[in-house]
Amino acid sequence: VGSYRGLAATANHFVRETHIDEVAAALGVDPLQIRLKNLSDARQRAVLTAAAERAGWSNRPRRRDAAGYGIACGFEKGSYVATVAEVAIDAKRVPRIVRLVIAYECGAIVNPDGLRNQVEGAIVQGIGGALFEQIDFESGRILNGKFETYRVPRFTDIPPIELVLLDRTDLPPAGAGETPIIAVAPAIGNAIFAASGVRLRSLPLIPN
Repeated sequence: VGSYRGLAATANHFVRETHIDEVAAALGVDPLQIRLKNLSDARQRAVLTAAAERAGWSNRPRRRDAAGYGIACGFEKGSYVATVAEVAIDAKRVPRIVRLVIAYECGAIVNPDGLRNQVEGAIVQGIGGALFEQIDFESGRILNGKFETYRVPRFTDIPPIELVLLDRTDLPPAGAGETPIIAVAPAIGNAIFAASGVRLRSLPLIPN
């Protein structure tokens, strides 16, 4: 993979958080609890707990009936994020994101409006990379090198986004331009598994 928002962390977190979800499923353990049980980092635990509480994780439906919840978390560049995705699968087996809940902590919050804009922008870009963005090649040529042929998120692709911003006034502020994106794709992929029983291990998810 080449450089992307979040650099290597975006791809690495997709692999790691997907695998952790697989381990939880194999053990019959709740995906949130397996993370909390094995995390000693208080900041990571805080965003996980905050996202799960806002999303109503403990009260989510547990059956596979074309709707599912997925969770993922991570840290990069001095900040921490956790994402919960709710996904529905239509009759044609196409996933649709119903809701995203993101808890984010980057130390002390200096500019709340700017922070919210950065986080939401990263989330929207993460939706594109998770679901359908890809470059098509044939005989060494790029086939979709224009925005009319390269699929990016549209207004209709964006679900309600709920943000929980944790203000750690005891810590120096870090940036928010990249880290919020890293948990989007694995949370969506994990939600697709919860809804359908199908485990997707490569991006973008919809072509799979």
